Amino acid sequence: MLSSNPDKIDLKNLTRAQLAQFVTTKGLSAYRAKQIFSWLYRPGITSLDQMTDLSKSLRESLAEEVFFSTVSPTVKEVSKDGTVKYGFSLSDGKMIESVLIPEGDRYTLCISSQVGCAMGCKFCLTGTMGFVRNLTQAEIVNQVCAVINDMKETGEEQIKNLVFMGMGEPLANFDNLINALEILMDDQGLNFSERRTTVSTCGIAPKIIELGEKIKVNLAISLHAANNETRDLFMPINKTYPLEVLLDACRAFPLPKRKRIMFEYILLEGINDSDEDAYKLADILRGIPCKINLLPCNEAPALPYKRPSDKRVESFQQILWDAEYTVILRSSRGADISAACGQLATNHKKTAPTK
Repeated sequence: MLSSNPDKIDLKNLTRAQLAQFVTTKGLSAYRAKQIFSWLYRPGITSLDQMTDLSKSLRESLAEEVFFSTVSPTVKEVSKDGTVKYGFSLSDGKMIESVLIPEGDRYTLCISSQVGCAMGCKFCLTGTMGFVRNLTQAEIVNQVCAVINDMKETGEEQIKNLVFMGMGEPLANFDNLINALEILMDDQGLNFSERRTTVSTCGIAPKIIELGEKIKVNLAISLHAANNETRDLFMPINKTYPLEVLLDACRAFPLPKRKRIMFEYILLEGINDSDEDAYKLADILRGIPCKINLLPCNEAPALPYKRPSDKRVESFQQILWDAEYTVILRSSRGADISAACGQLATNHKKTAPTK
């Protein structure tokens, strides 16, 4: 459970620059801020008392005003394919989920940015929860800290890729997202590479451009349709930011050389999986440096959509290949524990971790 103290400042809700500003108001040097910040994100650190290069008197003085939160999984489920789903209970009793995906000799961690989601995408179980609240930057970062700690206990290799593709719309929690990314990519924090950190959005166009101006990360777009009429059917955001507006924002996104935007496309039988849809998709993305991630629908009893046949998927992919796009056909991971794309929706009771 995530520890909390409403009367004190959670140090994990401060970036390194914010922490430096805080400690200088207490008459401490910026060097002290660097010391404290580096301790916060070391595996296994759970209290100020462990910061042994700070004097006891300083630790006691700090403890009167600050603390730092930690989290451990309330639920842990392991799929037959090696995918691990973590359920984290927050200080207010709400729960979020993170998913650890093994990919050869590396791991990708998919983390959440909100409890529930307000976007209402009809193919996503998280959307059926509705929006509950934004996560704080500490709650975002603590998911990563907790999984790193768990992996060290089990002797696993480290996480290589970090993706904001869990519960919630990251760009709808923009300020906390940016601060969390600063900590995650800070070399004194968790030191993730910008090349291996990806933010996915359903299409909040103005925030896409602002994201690129604020911080360097990979961008993934949940596109899922090649025309407005189809996208309107299952992605309400499209009525506010239709495809023309969304794709203009993608063109304006500042991309480093040799970098590309990832367009994610869930294939829904009889809805967006025709050859005509594939040709249209190839047409609307022309001129945008990109790659396309195809994902056949993950079926769920609560959702009305079906997975297309393998033949239909292969035909769709071939049309995009012939149009000279890089196309990745993503296989579902963790479907047996409801950890696959679009399946995250918390309904766990508070139980001990299970394997």
